[in-house]
Amino acid sequence: MGYSSASVADRYRTTQHDFGGVGLLQTPTARMAPEGEFSFNANRTSPYSRYSVSVQPLPWLEGTIRYMAITNRLYGPQIAGDQSYKDKAVDVKARVWEESYWTPDVAIGMRDIGGTGLFSSEYVVANKRFLDLDISLGLAWGYIGNRGDFRNPFSLLGESFDDRPGRTADQVGDFNQDNYFRGRPGVFGGIEYQTPWNRLRLKLEVDGNDYQSEPQDNDQQQDSPLNLGAVFAVTRGIDLHAAWERGNTAMLGITFRTNLKSNASTPKVLDPAPEARLPPTGVSGQAVDWDAVSQRLEENAGLDVQQIARRDRELIITAEQTRFRSTAKGLGRASRVLDNAAGAGTYDWYTLRHTARGVTISETSLRAERLRDLDANRIDPQIMRRAVVSAEPSIVDTDVLYQQPLDRFDAGLSLGYNQNIGGPDGFILYQFLARADAEYRFARNSWMHGSVAANLINNFDKFRYDAPSNLPRVRTNLRQYLTTSDVVIENLQFTHAEEVRRDWYGMVYGGLLESMFGGVGGEMLLRPHGEKWAVGVDVNWVRQRGFAQDFSFRDYSVVTGHVTGYLQTGYHNVLAKGSVGRYLAGDLGATLDLSRRFDNGVTVGAWVTRTDVPAEQFGEGSFDKGVYFTFPFDAFFARSTRSRGTIVWNPLTRDGGARLARYYGLYEVTSDRDIEIFESGFDQLVK
Repeated sequence: MGYSSASVADRYRTTQHDFGGVGLLQTPTARMAPEGEFSFNANRTSPYSRYSVSVQPLPWLEGTIRYMAITNRLYGPQIAGDQSYKDKAVDVKARVWEESYWTPDVAIGMRDIGGTGLFSSEYVVANKRFLDLDISLGLAWGYIGNRGDFRNPFSLLGESFDDRPGRTADQVGDFNQDNYFRGRPGVFGGIEYQTPWNRLRLKLEVDGNDYQSEPQDNDQQQDSPLNLGAVFAVTRGIDLHAAWERGNTAMLGITFRTNLKSNASTPKVLDPAPEARLPPTGVSGQAVDWDAVSQRLEENAGLDVQQIARRDRELIITAEQTRFRSTAKGLGRASRVLDNAAGAGTYDWYTLRHTARGVTISETSLRAERLRDLDANRIDPQIMRRAVVSAEPSIVDTDVLYQQPLDRFDAGLSLGYNQNIGGPDGFILYQFLARADAEYRFARNSWMHGSVAANLINNFDKFRYDAPSNLPRVRTNLRQYLTTSDVVIENLQFTHAEEVRRDWYGMVYGGLLESMFGGVGGEMLLRPHGEKWAVGVDVNWVRQRGFAQDFSFRDYSVVTGHVTGYLQTGYHNVLAKGSVGRYLAGDLGATLDLSRRFDNGVTVGAWVTRTDVPAEQFGEGSFDKGVYFTFPFDAFFARSTRSRGTIVWNPLTRDGGARLARYYGLYEVTSDRDIEIFESGFDQLVK
């Protein structure tokens, strides 16, 4: 796709720097990518190869995770494998002042805040644009400013700011705030020039690092502090990078980028079209074939109908939405089906009682005449919105017109994938699986689900290293679980869920709960309809499964569980979750999880867990943390689906802070109680 008619946003779009994140070459800038931007970056500047993912979850916040291969250093003879040393890191950057006519963008950032700290740095940077020139100037402590141009101005607060102590072996993975803004800072900055050719961007940078204090005594010759580079936009989603750095070394790189917020999903060409409205037929409710109607509701509106009933001039459909992410889309399609079947004007209101796993979650009522007016362009969407009511499910006397028989059995085949990234045995250890899933329903809210997987191909023959542990090995036996058997039972679980009373939901379960643990447990959730908060508690007794992942068990068992609070902050769809409780290794602590959900269903989140395990006992990493991305498959397929996939990045597998990976959770099951989800998809009512 060309740039001949590019907008200002296209012409002055942001580009990535070598370490990942918006910047010049070796250094960051104060600029922020568009909200929702997601970038994968790979580049090579000898002796470093860098691979990073950068995401913009909020307009003012940038996060980056990175693997760096130090290709002239090995992991070490004491660890299996002969691959080069790999460094893992997390960076954050926050804008504290937005550019105006007179003032620049200003941002504060930290590089490698929770990893080994080999390349850790803190910085303040400002940017100001003058037409096609974007000028940056910053001050950095640590790696970015290793040249140390002058004494630390923070030394006025105390002599402790004069020196940067670095990290000891037992501080690896900790935040190590004693290093922040310590030592002599270096000045960095540069100019980014957008050429008349929109595809080409030039960069000139003054590096703040002299490369004489490189990690692992790996100092590099620097002939010049000036770095010169160029970015060429192959398409709107692919950039090629080239540069001459340190006055003597070439850099080549590539960036793939997309936008999680604004990119349109794949057109749903395989979905059936909404039913065309038929002229009034005068059919009475008594003559309707409701069994045929329920089939049409499933085929056209994605509704697995359980019951159809009426009360006066209201038709009530109890069903679970199984296809469309937008419940509004299913409601609009269902209304047309019902108008065509029962006759327009027969009923004033259509009410959809949303269920999940046989539990009634919420109900939405639509004034049928208003939707007919909207389809005919007689009213605007704002008037239509006032004709749709979301409420707590009501208990009323109804005349049941149709009861759907329970479909007890379901099964399917799919492909699965496992991986371990960044370990000493290989940068990527992978496994492709063939998976068979089956479910038997004793009742709509009681079911048995199981999954069996068979190995297709892997490179686990390289997987030989077990991380050390001073705790019960609840997760660090990962290698044995992945390599012992070619056919495994991933899970086999009985679950029963119900609404215990108004706003209270309960679930009990038992069986092989995940790949490493089986047992029994229960969960309770208080989630008032339409409220932004919820509180849940789960308690589980579990025992460690055998490495073959069959029906065998090991000796270790534990009682684990948490009290969890959920809060929809109302700020950019950010969900805050806080949990306190006991983890799988018996340690006590708390987890904070923050996630951003975009309107298209993509979620970006991060968590951190601290327990009573001291850093020296926890091992490398000091505490548990990670980042995750949840993608609705609907965004990529030509047919609508509610299925989702999750990618989790956990820099190290450790036993401290490990939680049971439960297959079902009540907060997710009751997601339709969140009115904001319905509101975000309201424009789909006429799709």
